[in-house]
Amino acid sequence: MKVYDLDLIDLENFIESIGEKKYRAKQIFLSLYKDRVSSYDEMTTLKKEFRDKLKNELIFSSIEIINRQVSSDTTEKFLFKLEDGNLIETVLMPHDYGYSLCVSSQVGCPMACSFCASGAYGFKRNLETYEMVLQILNVEKISEKKISSVVIMGIGEPFLNYDNVIKFIRIINNDNGIAIGARHITLSTSGIIPKFKDFENEKFQVNLAISLHASNNELRNKLMPVNKKYPLEDLIGAIRTYINNTNRRVTIEYLLIDGINDLDSNAKELGKLLRGLNVYVNLIPYNETSNNDYRRSKRTNIFFDLLKKEGLNVTVRKEHGHDIDAACGQLRGKMIKGDK
Repeated sequence: MKVYDLDLIDLENFIESIGEKKYRAKQIFLSLYKDRVSSYDEMTTLKKEFRDKLKNELIFSSIEIINRQVSSDTTEKFLFKLEDGNLIETVLMPHDYGYSLCVSSQVGCPMACSFCASGAYGFKRNLETYEMVLQILNVEKISEKKISSVVIMGIGEPFLNYDNVIKFIRIINNDNGIAIGARHITLSTSGIIPKFKDFENEKFQVNLAISLHASNNELRNKLMPVNKKYPLEDLIGAIRTYINNTNRRVTIEYLLIDGINDLDSNAKELGKLLRGLNVYVNLIPYNETSNNDYRRSKRTNIFFDLLKKEGLNVTVRKEHGHDIDAACGQLRGKMIKGDK
């Protein structure tokens, strides 16, 4: 087993299964996430015999930093090589309130959204819990910056790697772990409806964001193939149920693409679609890639005003790392010279 794969309850169960006292699990957890040890030899609060026993049972895994890029706005993008040779990207973003980390949940992405570079290279596999945890630990170590919030919005669809993502959230949210508050964690999904109820039942205070990006089924089918399986009317129904049952506001992410989804008619449709829901719309300036001919909308302010007139709460997302392909929709898990 990998030591970073286990949340505190898993670790307690494991420790008891090998005949040790349950409280030892908390000591190990604190050593991993507070003291940031990288070997059992550094866990000096444990007896040597116990440490030697752990070495054979719980493995310290690693991911390797391959490249690091710094944007003109000080956003940082990290390319990591996993133990099997696969590559993922992670983005560290500066804010007035601290640093936020955009974490990947899969190697490649199966969703094949037409506007996004992440799916252009296909889908390979889910990330294990430890591979998500190590994105945080490595970025903090390399950058020497403390991460105060996490967005699970990098490469991949988190709800298609549900169990590993949930365990990751439990580890980073635990007071004895990385201790990032639930309200400072956001999970973004393209709308895998069957997982909404599961997520609701977790009783988390974690923020939920929905990648919508279209105001009608015909348009969303073209932009996001997931809509053919989970059409807008079903998705909006699932959002409504989630809000009613959790009393939590949901973020609606809407990428503005020139001449595609930024028309007056789209704003009116969006207003009708979302009216009465406890949501706010986060407008995202499109980040151009070489994988398609889409262009950034020139009507962001106009669209913003139209949504306001429709009675919606709306914001425009602050951009991070556009000049190093670290912005929304640009992550590819690839930083090879000549790759555009």
